[in-house]
Amino acid sequence: MTTRINIDAGGTFTDCFTLHDGEAVSAKTPTTEHDMSECFFQGIRKCASQLDVGLDELIADVDSIRYSTTTAMNRLIERKGPKLGLLTTAGVQDYPQIGRGPRWADGLTDNEQRNISDAKKPEYLVPDSRTKGIRERVDSEGTVLRPLDEDHAREQIRDLVDRGARAIVVNLLWSYEYPEHEQRIRELVREEYPPSYLGSIPVFLSSEVMPTKQEYERTNTTLLDAYLSELMQEHIADIKERLEAYGYEGDVQMLHNTGGMAESYKTTAVETFNGGPVAGLKGGEYLCDLLGYDKAVVTDMGGTSFDIGILTQGGVQSYEFEPVIDRWRVSGTMIESKSIGAGGGSIASVNDELGGRLEVGPESAGADPGPACYNRGGTKPTVTDADVVLGFIDPEKFYAGNQRLAVDRAEEAIETHVADPAGMSVTEAARNIRRIADGNMGNTVRKETMLRGHDPREFILYSFGGAGPLHAASYSSYLDIDTVVTTPYSPVFCAMGSATMDTLHIYEQSNSMYLRESGEEAVYSTDYESFNETVADLKAKGRRDIESEGYDPDDITYELELDMRFGGQIHVARVGSPRLEIHDESDVEAICDHFIDQYTDRFSSYSVTPSHGITVENFALKSRVESQDIDLPTAAIGGSDPADARAGSRDVLWESSDGAVTTPVYQYDDVRPGMEIRGPAVVDADYTTTAVPDDWTYRMDDYRNGILETDGATQ
Repeated sequence: MTTRINIDAGGTFTDCFTLHDGEAVSAKTPTTEHDMSECFFQGIRKCASQLDVGLDELIADVDSIRYSTTTAMNRLIERKGPKLGLLTTAGVQDYPQIGRGPRWADGLTDNEQRNISDAKKPEYLVPDSRTKGIRERVDSEGTVLRPLDEDHAREQIRDLVDRGARAIVVNLLWSYEYPEHEQRIRELVREEYPPSYLGSIPVFLSSEVMPTKQEYERTNTTLLDAYLSELMQEHIADIKERLEAYGYEGDVQMLHNTGGMAESYKTTAVETFNGGPVAGLKGGEYLCDLLGYDKAVVTDMGGTSFDIGILTQGGVQSYEFEPVIDRWRVSGTMIESKSIGAGGGSIASVNDELGGRLEVGPESAGADPGPACYNRGGTKPTVTDADVVLGFIDPEKFYAGNQRLAVDRAEEAIETHVADPAGMSVTEAARNIRRIADGNMGNTVRKETMLRGHDPREFILYSFGGAGPLHAASYSSYLDIDTVVTTPYSPVFCAMGSATMDTLHIYEQSNSMYLRESGEEAVYSTDYESFNETVADLKAKGRRDIESEGYDPDDITYELELDMRFGGQIHVARVGSPRLEIHDESDVEAICDHFIDQYTDRFSSYSVTPSHGITVENFALKSRVESQDIDLPTAAIGGSDPADARAGSRDVLWESSDGAVTTPVYQYDDVRPGMEIRGPAVVDADYTTTAVPDDWTYRMDDYRNGILETDGATQ
């Protein structure tokens, strides 16, 4: 018997997807920000009930628990971390404050960037008073130019602690080439404040957290890890303590923004950012393979945000190598995704400063108090309130019938905050709220797709999240996409996606070396030893960490990626290496040729300049153990007549209609593979509703995926 529990804690709801002895069940529960372990176990409890087993019996039988959470981001936004101290090389103490320039556009919304002159620098995690320079200096090749002044270092350490620092970050120039000075400073901190004492001070070294070039990004990465580490440790420890009480003896596997996962004790806090949306993308990869799609736009509309990812060649091809977290650019590899404030809880308001313009998001009502229709004290209108007023959501069956929605509260909120100020009726205001939300999502998907050089008409669209299927046909019209796929697990798809992810560690190390010298004639490097030693060091780390998680080292596969550039260029491009090691000129030539081919595909042949030389700047090694495949249940395809699934009708105000249209309602659990439902119609499920406009058809395949197609779509 195999049991896997997968949990995704979002800003509004926490989703649980459980595989137990060949059966798949799912559940949603409101996120309890005051105690994240509560919603964690509530989701498992609901799944256990569906499986007709006790909570303790289910947990005791678990093989693995996979978890993604927004805890780190939430605490960063709230600035609830400890006071940090920063030690760096004397003379460069100001570079964290200077950043990438005076305007600091990183992390700003599109609207804020349009008014960049009004933008302000973010409040840095470490003030000037707790940033100290240490007398030492190492050059770019790791040669010590000035030995570490230990007496001066002790003085600076004491000063930081006297100023309230409860954790110390050490980031010295070129420390990835020569980490000994950083390591010695950690020893000095431990000598001054021994770990056995209550006043011990944790130390975070940049040469261990992110041993790569670019001081600003490396500093930010280490600072964020230090800022959030204690909080995440306490959060996971609380969950593990409660799991142990139920008989679970394993660790919790944390989802990484790299596209893999690892045990919690092998995970840094920075790696947990954006883990949920990345799990959704990996779930999209799984569906591409299962259903035979090559190009897909993955969208997830939850209660707080709308997440977007692009899949080509059946999988993830786009990564960020200097991602932005909050307002800070960091180092590291992260699967590329885009998130905007457009969810079911997004608040609608009239902006008087812009002539009474109606805006939706990015502010969200969250789960508590939630939309006005929740009747929990929320008074501001949201997208969900608009959907209720327009008739798309059945107020008696919301949240699997466990929560009755107050239509009068939704109408009152829309009337007070939108309809009256804008001089329109409540229903027209609700239509405009829905229209603007769909436009924001559709235009963002179109922009993100075309910016990457793709024609959105060549893609199908996956629509996930509790609110996704309700809006998918509307926002897909902005892309001229004629096929939308939803799944039985759409409301919990990020949790489902985590079940498909591999155990994966990525290790990076900067090591600059020429592979091809400049000149018209190709002259390749013969420095094989330096290349292979770097790879060997990274492989050793991967083997050590994955073996410590209980895996057979023979099951590990390694993939090498290189940050490369042509001579004279500032920026690098990351490419997969066709060789894990190099032993002769043909190996080096193969890597260079592959780089040229990849660079040509991305930037055209006019940008390729091999005669200027080719350099490797950074090594990134992926150490992977493939996950056990999941088998989703199937059902036989029958007739196309959906009459047996008809559950009545309700009045819906569709975008294309002048007034309310009496619309057929179908119950998802009664829809069978092969059935076709012509719009207008709505298909109600426990945690979501699919809207089928009048020019669309809804059909179900043998995996019980709901497939929406326009009348012109190819079957």
